[in-house]
Amino acid sequence: MRGGNEILHSVSCRLGEGSITGLLGPSGCGKTTLIRAIVGAQKTAGGCVAVLGLPAGTAELRRRVAYTSQGLSIYRDISVAENVAYFAGVHGLDAAEVDRAIALVELEDQRDRRVDSLSGGQGSRASLACALVGNPGVLLLDEPTVGLDPLTRESLWATFRRLADAGATLLISSHVMDEASHCDEVLLMRDGHFLAHEPLAELTRRTGTASA
Repeated sequence: MRGGNEILHSVSCRLGEGSITGLLGPSGCGKTTLIRAIVGAQKTAGGCVAVLGLPAGTAELRRRVAYTSQGLSIYRDISVAENVAYFAGVHGLDAAEVDRAIALVELEDQRDRRVDSLSGGQGSRASLACALVGNPGVLLLDEPTVGLDPLTRESLWATFRRLADAGATLLISSHVMDEASHCDEVLLMRDGHFLAHEPLAELTRRTGTASA
């Protein structure tokens, strides 16, 4: 429930370990509410949300689940490295973890630049680097490629694939349907309902279409 309105209606899903699931649907269909519920930032009126076998929002999950919101949610008036170092400090980790997270998103050349001087794609990478501190097993990314040019989007999706190949489970929301081609499975939403949750190849075969 949000503002007294029921947003999600009897939805149920399970995400595979080491995979990318694309949460696809139009703006306002409930994608962000679902992600916030999985993070534990959104109370649910009923049902159960479990992450890695624990109730969503459990303190133990704070080091194992990472979340990036639609807007840039890091400090704009300090550098990339300073932002990542702040999150590393919260986790009790040292400078080596800062270097690791920045390298994962390929921002080594921009590490000392203020966030407000970065391009949109670089800002998204900086936010992702902060989320990757501590090597979380689950990544919940809310429209991380919105507003980015095609080349930057492709580069970010390549990063997401590397993370999944290393064992992370990613749920990535988007309203750009062609991004489904980067996902192992697609979870289609509309008006708070799930329309499908299956591999893209199976969805296109079942519906007799060439793409999502």
